Amino acid sequence: MSKRKNFEVAIIGGGIAGLTLAIALYRRQVPVTIYEQAPKFGEIGAGVSFTENAVNAMQVCHQGVYEAFKKVCTRNVWPSKQKVWFDYLDGMRNPPENQKGQEIAFTITNNIGQNGVHRARYLDELVHLIPQEIARFGKKLQNIEQKNGNGKVTMTFEDGSTAEADAVIGCDGIKSTVRQIILGRDHPSARPSYTHKFAYRGLVPMEQAINAVGEELAQNACMHMGLNGHVLTFAVDHGQILNIVAFRTTTEDWPDYNRLTKPAKRDDALRDFSGYGANVTNLLKLCKPDLDTWAIFDLGENPVPTFHKGRICISGDAAHATSPHHGAGAGFCIEDSAVLAELLADERVGEPQDLEAVFETFNAERKDRGQWLVQSSRYIGDCYEWRAKDVGSDFAKIEEQINRRNGIIANVDVMKMCEKARQELGKRLQ
Repeated sequence: MSKRKNFEVAIIGGGIAGLTLAIALYRRQVPVTIYEQAPKFGEIGAGVSFTENAVNAMQVCHQGVYEAFKKVCTRNVWPSKQKVWFDYLDGMRNPPENQKGQEIAFTITNNIGQNGVHRARYLDELVHLIPQEIARFGKKLQNIEQKNGNGKVTMTFEDGSTAEADAVIGCDGIKSTVRQIILGRDHPSARPSYTHKFAYRGLVPMEQAINAVGEELAQNACMHMGLNGHVLTFAVDHGQILNIVAFRTTTEDWPDYNRLTKPAKRDDALRDFSGYGANVTNLLKLCKPDLDTWAIFDLGENPVPTFHKGRICISGDAAHATSPHHGAGAGFCIEDSAVLAELLADERVGEPQDLEAVFETFNAERKDRGQWLVQSSRYIGDCYEWRAKDVGSDFAKIEEQINRRNGIIANVDVMKMCEKARQELGKRLQ
């Protein structure tokens, strides 16, 4: 248990990054208030999955964060595939005539296998772990001012209200206002850039998916690879629903930076994947006639030079917004929450003047790993689409790249990561 803190932390944003950090701080008796622009906590997006590092980080944050995950996660349905992350298939090929299913090109496994989580349902469970009184809703951040010395940091919101804290942590996602305030609104890294990939997303009843592609491909996570596009599927809602995400690379620019989704038709998806095999097209035919497409933006072209300025800091997607191709972005957000919470709860951190050393340490310990993920995720997305240099459509090379990079993501001890950060913090506090 940490000593009483003579400071208060404000968190901007109530998604997975903000809520896991708020829970971790509250449970360590670090005074915290969370400011969310929406009228209540909620997440956009459909399915998300976690690797072993993320599950480790959940337990470091608070056991309840892990229990919430266990309650809502959906694994591969087949017992024989409990350690399978994805089965990889040639999405351009047709299944054998008059048969469902398809030969699997290779399989990627790990210690915990696939575990699909519906973002909104996970957030609904996390909300129960903090008291309502530490949350403020309808608070869209406009500006932050920090005074010199030990003065408070003042937040201004679009409703005209203000609030004070000793430190502000931006967990406000890919289009982070806090990042813009730290770097300057005209800085190249202030805004994410379009990766020239977008995705169609659909949720279909599992029974229909089984009829379309057979039990094995419907009930277990699959990655259908192809030229300039790939389709991933995994079960959510305890096996009742199949989550379908169909990615496509384009040369066209995204029409509106302010909107990361735009309406589309099922026919658009079928046209974009018209050269693919029957399994891919049969799955897309199950989607509703009206779909959304989701633009993939990241911070790959302009990595953020610093995660903090004085007593203002960014964490999660605000710091290292990544494409989803590694399935690790949300997990890295939770890693950030674990490290930040352990630093802020450290018994040597008690006064406002200690907070800048905390953020300097967080920046030093987390920046390289977070920004590595952004670049590696771009590369892996291209591997799935046979676009990666010196890899192309060579399945053995694709498999090797996935395994090597997934190892860097998953094979870490988050508690040791936190301990190393605390040691570095000690040097700065001296």
